[in-house]
Amino acid sequence: MTVRLATDDDERMLRELWQEFAAEIPEPEGFPPESWEDTWPALRSEIAAGTVFVAEDEDGPLGFADARPDGPTHLRLDTIYVRPRGRRSGVTKTLLAEIVAAGKAAGACQVTLEVLEGNAVAREVWARLGFTPVSQILTQPLEALAARLAEPADGPSRASTHVQSDNRLSVDRTLAQYVPRLDQVDVRESAEGWVRIADPLLDGDRAAQSKLAGELSERLGAVVVALAVEHGAVVRFKLYERGRMVDEYLSVPTFYGPISKVDELALEANPTLVARLTGANRDEVRHTARTGRQPDELPAADELYEQIARMMRLEP
Repeated sequence: MTVRLATDDDERMLRELWQEFAAEIPEPEGFPPESWEDTWPALRSEIAAGTVFVAEDEDGPLGFADARPDGPTHLRLDTIYVRPRGRRSGVTKTLLAEIVAAGKAAGACQVTLEVLEGNAVAREVWARLGFTPVSQILTQPLEALAARLAEPADGPSRASTHVQSDNRLSVDRTLAQYVPRLDQVDVRESAEGWVRIADPLLDGDRAAQSKLAGELSERLGAVVVALAVEHGAVVRFKLYERGRMVDEYLSVPTFYGPISKVDELALEANPTLVARLTGANRDEVRHTARTGRQPDELPAADELYEQIARMMRLEP
């Protein structure tokens, strides 16, 4: 076997080898295949730079390797291909040795390359030769990304339940019937006549929070507000009177998917009802508890949560 520098006269041979390589290691799905007409000009410039090598034996071409400068101190290995009959006989190492020598002569001290995730054999070879990964190229179809972006966010959720009462003892007794771990629940009174309940187990469980709010409202005959940030993106509140939910608000009604216009309107706050039951100013309710088509049309969820709580005279 011999290895020599390629010349422009080797175009036909290089084309055959390159096409075999492209057929064996095709571009990943979604990437258009390169053509020889696109590849040859770059390969010619590498031939002129003395960084394209061909391996041959008595039966003809065995393979080739090409590289190019990638900055003042780096050499980028673009392609190395050896025909099946020449594999496991040292051809790859010999071609690489010539590339290394050419790179050192040009002042390079580092060699880089790209390898497809699906090319397990090549990845194993490069790992055995001491190459280590330093970056990844990630890809997905634009349509798939658009669908992902349309999915609900997945940030943290947190909740608080507010009982309109100045009888803390009655609230504690009623709460103890539904929350056995009362010592782990944060219960505090506010100067505005509300008792605020925060239980970490309810942060991500709207159904459980709603059930608790309804039970407290029914047993105490009180107004109860179940307030929450959901997925770090939207704010919801449910308003209960004597155990019955009388109003529900979601800052982005279509956040969880398309719904009818009637359902969208049903998830807007009722300023008159909110004002009557919580003591909030009706115009302030209309201004603060507004809705949007996307979360970025509104204040950040945590900020909106606090604004709505203070609007209702609640401890945020």
